[in-house]
Amino acid sequence: MSVRTIRLELARNPDFPEGSSNHGYEFRAPLTEDGSLDLDTWQKVKADCSVHRFWKGEPDEEGHLIHTRGRRWLFSYADGEEDDEPIFKFDRHHFVEGEYVSITEHDGVQRTFQVVAVK
Repeated sequence: MSVRTIRLELARNPDFPEGSSNHGYEFRAPLTEDGSLDLDTWQKVKADCSVHRFWKGEPDEEGHLIHTRGRRWLFSYADGEEDDEPIFKFDRHHFVEGEYVSITEHDGVQRTFQVVAVK
């Protein structure tokens, strides 16, 4: 099982009716053959499971994919929980092109992103 790079881009919403390739995330995570997150492998390679947040007009952010004891997945950029971004039902998603994922960002707003690439 290898660590894959997944690119998420902002899906259509009222502010971006066509979505936006300038707003999103690239993260690295181990996936099963069907595209689900592989928790057992993540525990072995979690140091390699990084996230890069890109948002036009804001500085890029670098962090890690984290799994909590409460069985939640999130992106974290610094120590503490203030900057953590919980990911809605991340453990139930299949990371294949065309699928959608919801992330609650720093500002507390949940936004939908589309999987545009899995490498």
